[in-house]
Amino acid sequence: MTNKNICFNIYSGEDMEKQILHIDVNNAFLSWTAVDRLHNGEKIDIRTIPAIIGGDESNRHGVVLAKSMPAKQFGIKTGETIYQARKKCPEIQVFMGNYDSYRKHSNDLYQILLEYTEKIERFSIDECFMDLTLFLGKDTLINKAYEIKQRIKEELGFTVNVGVANNKLLAKMASDFEKPDKVHTLYKKEIPSKMWTLPASDLFMVGKKSIVKLETLGVKTIGDIAKLNKELLIKKFGKHGKVMWEYANGIDESEVIYEQEKPKCIGNSITLPQDIYNINKLNEILLALSEQVGFRLRKHKMLAGVINIQIKTNEFKVYSHQKKLDIYVNTTKDIYCTAKELLETLHSNKPVRLIGIKVDKLIDEEEVQMSLFNTKENEKYEKLDRVMDELKKKYGYNKVTRAGEMKVNNMLNIREEK
Repeated sequence: MTNKNICFNIYSGEDMEKQILHIDVNNAFLSWTAVDRLHNGEKIDIRTIPAIIGGDESNRHGVVLAKSMPAKQFGIKTGETIYQARKKCPEIQVFMGNYDSYRKHSNDLYQILLEYTEKIERFSIDECFMDLTLFLGKDTLINKAYEIKQRIKEELGFTVNVGVANNKLLAKMASDFEKPDKVHTLYKKEIPSKMWTLPASDLFMVGKKSIVKLETLGVKTIGDIAKLNKELLIKKFGKHGKVMWEYANGIDESEVIYEQEKPKCIGNSITLPQDIYNINKLNEILLALSEQVGFRLRKHKMLAGVINIQIKTNEFKVYSHQKKLDIYVNTTKDIYCTAKELLETLHSNKPVRLIGIKVDKLIDEEEVQMSLFNTKENEKYEKLDRVMDELKKKYGYNKVTRAGEMKVNNMLNIREEK
């Protein structure tokens, strides 16, 4: 990094649209039980046989908490008694739930999501909202959705559906589309074709009692609710009528409500619009990724002791390399220089379709004293980072870029237009 890169541009413009994902674990309790059994040496994946999660089978009032797809084919339903399930499928396999295990799997999922953003709302034990508005860089929300889905499958052993949208409501509705192991979008322009055709009972927050009343108004689909007079709905349902009308029209201004929990690692990656062979161009992208990762590190007032980079070739082969640092760092310069060094050990002139950086072994800034070797040059870059961070917080992450990042943005924009 040279002095000519110590310049930045501020772009004016309207506030960015929210970039929201909803992560929903497919058949969570049964999937998590299946993962535990496989890890313990069992040969049969209970997701592939008629199986349910329930209580003590000696208790005729124990209910079905989760069911496999083969069990569903026998007409077994969540909430019915195990006794009823047995009558439908005498050979059904019944497994006890383990809530300690479920909490662990839920936390493992959460830790992966924390690598992408701290703005995560744990909606339930098996559902999370993610706000990636400030953390996409030049990548796209749909790319992140596929990346996260695949990582969860490969690293944790279970599948999720991911809803992609510009607000929480539409993201949640999208994640409920075809299952399992799918990514679905639901943007405003897609509401008429993807949401309005669904039964009114599929709309979030519309219960059985509301459906009975809605049927007296001739309502059958979500689109019917959207087209009703809002004041009529308010008169008949009160405040809930207003909510129903807004939801049916895709209106939701609620924020992702999150706790400030410090991550164990921070990462960012980008799936490239076209494969890249040239290491110099890959280094330019590493600079932009280093800035994003450093921004989050500094926001949490943390330092990293390990830096890892990963590349994926056009043959979908993944290569990674990491380096343990002599001192803990959080400046963009330090992260970038190490990442660049690691890339040189991995690059083999094969076309690259994904590149990413992850920092690990994180500690609080207070845990480390100022290095005796902290030079004026380092102080200059630390000051630059502080200025850049404040400008990004004020104007929006993508509105402020270094010269090097600007070059990357232009390169990626050109490629995306082809």
